[in-house]
Amino acid sequence: MDFNDTPAEAEWRKEVRDFLRTEHPKSAAGGGGGGEGEGLFRSKSANQSGGMMKWRQALASRGWVAPAWPKEYGGAGLDTKKQFIMNEEFAEFGAMNVGGFGVMMFGPTLIVHGTEDQKKEHLKGILDGSVQWCQGWSEPNAGSDVASVQTRAVRDGDDYVINGQKIWTTGAQFADMMYMLARTDPDAPKHRGISYFMLDMHAPGVTVRPLITMTGSATFNEVFFENVRVPARNRLGEENRGWYIGTTTLDFERSSIGSAVGIRKGLESIIRFAKEHPELSVGKDKHATQIALADRWIEAQVAKMMSYRVVSMQNAGLIPNHEASMCKLFTSEMGQRIAALGMKMTGLYGMVIGGHPAYSAGGRYGFGYLGAVSSTIAGGTSEIQRNIMAQRGLGLPRD
Repeated sequence: MDFNDTPAEAEWRKEVRDFLRTEHPKSAAGGGGGGEGEGLFRSKSANQSGGMMKWRQALASRGWVAPAWPKEYGGAGLDTKKQFIMNEEFAEFGAMNVGGFGVMMFGPTLIVHGTEDQKKEHLKGILDGSVQWCQGWSEPNAGSDVASVQTRAVRDGDDYVINGQKIWTTGAQFADMMYMLARTDPDAPKHRGISYFMLDMHAPGVTVRPLITMTGSATFNEVFFENVRVPARNRLGEENRGWYIGTTTLDFERSSIGSAVGIRKGLESIIRFAKEHPELSVGKDKHATQIALADRWIEAQVAKMMSYRVVSMQNAGLIPNHEASMCKLFTSEMGQRIAALGMKMTGLYGMVIGGHPAYSAGGRYGFGYLGAVSSTIAGGTSEIQRNIMAQRGLGLPRD
């Protein structure tokens, strides 16, 4: 693998860096936190604040709100390598994301499977931020096995009537619309009786109930549907073919470089804290902290190399499968180890979420430690990733 940029790639990297230095508002710097109003999923008022609106407009002028989308739909039509370089530079800078699920997941699916009328109705709102989307996939008895969804959609004239429940719905309390899977043929094999819908979150019969996590945030929600009417025109694709639409390759760049860089930047924070407080240690040996930090640093570089491997495969026209699972598994478990290191170093002070005057950063590490628990569950559990690696990577049997 050649780690050097070509002249054209180096010029592109410089263009992205110059743009970030001149256009990214200072009020939005270092984005990506986990609380309400931060990161990928924010209230509409947060998205429409002065700094965020200016940032969105700067991105939109270049098609960078949705850089992977074709230009005719308001994107930039970037190839895999340019997307990777852009994502890497945005992560290094700590630039705020403005797209959410609408850009990352639903928009690409709509572009592939939607009618022209559906694209005209929904794509503009995604790009200008006037409509926020959430994903209705998981249910109480359909987590990793999403094809087991039991939320029902029954045809009634020009509408479908939907009853059921979704859970772990990220950002539902902020969303205007939900793209969701519901069962339209209960007698068909589970993968063949599902349809894909676009549902108005403000429709009668929709109830959103926040789920408070260990960190005290309400990122996740339960959503209940009681005789919710969805126009048939809001079904995406054919009836009973929703599973296959939902499994469309949604992301043109799946290297996880943003996660790898973000976790490394968190480790750099711990290193700075350790230098400021040499009296703290993760063990009795005076070199124990240095050794632990060195181990985590090596892992951070390994995560970066895994990301490079995935994007190199995509750039060569290959489709990463178990390689992407390796990347996700290693990065999420590494994040937990780094969070645990910060907690161990700060000791009892790390357990005080608000911090302590003696070690003010300690509270940050406690918050991060609790938040990291979900990293090996969200986006596909570690068990699922290991199954993919075993079966598709090593060719091992299912039983």
